[in-house]
Amino acid sequence: MKTYLDQLQHVLDHGAAKKDRTGVGGISCFGLHARYRMDDGFPAVTTKQLVWKSTVSELLWFISGSGNIHDLKKIYPHNRLWDANYRDYLKRIGKTENDGSMGRIYGAQWRKWQGRDRTVDQLQEAIETLRKNPDSRRIIVNAWNAAEVGPREVALSPCHTFFQFYVSGDRLSLQMYQRSCDMFLGVPLNIASYSLLLHTVARITGLRPHEFIHALGDAHIYLNHVDAVKEQLRRTPYPLPELRVKDRGQKEIDDFAFDDFELVNYRHHPPIKAEMAV
Repeated sequence: MKTYLDQLQHVLDHGAAKKDRTGVGGISCFGLHARYRMDDGFPAVTTKQLVWKSTVSELLWFISGSGNIHDLKKIYPHNRLWDANYRDYLKRIGKTENDGSMGRIYGAQWRKWQGRDRTVDQLQEAIETLRKNPDSRRIIVNAWNAAEVGPREVALSPCHTFFQFYVSGDRLSLQMYQRSCDMFLGVPLNIASYSLLLHTVARITGLRPHEFIHALGDAHIYLNHVDAVKEQLRRTPYPLPELRVKDRGQKEIDDFAFDDFELVNYRHHPPIKAEMAV
């Protein structure tokens, strides 16, 4: 994870002061890039603890096509990644509670994109293309639907907006573009989540997970995270863990379950607490 730590240092050293939607403010750089090879180990941050169970459950929730926070809690009741955004969304739409819906966020766009005359399961179409035409340059899933990203439409406009698969021989890579990157709290989860997605899709398409490539747009450190980032950068990284995926004969993306995924030999420094900007 040296690449990620170098990016933190780069933003601290070269970032510009910026105001933002949350009102917290931060320092920001534009247009960073990173590559994580799965052969080097699973890219789980080791200079603090990755919230692994929350990462796994959130990805499975996206894959399910749901945009309802209650469905996330059914997978893992202790997942709190979306709690603050949900409360803020209810305030924005003038309600104290609703049925758990947070609008057509990631899962809905991945699996139920609303076209003019049909609904598109983008993720399943990408998987089928990998199986039938792996050299295609159109193996793409898009979470940014401009008609459905407003503050009253969704709890949070998609930050990781677009990803593409690429096959070379028997190797599968995934590149994701992220428009807005909370470098301390969010990005370590994003790296792990998309690397996990790469592994699951590789498993059901008979390919070997190769690289997760991360294209970062606005890469920022919130002002109230600066001290936490500096503490993290003083720590020496440990070797990366191994991802172990239980083989239950999974053939489709919806076949994976919460208990299928395990990080083996995950050694990490203690957690570093910081408040999420909403």
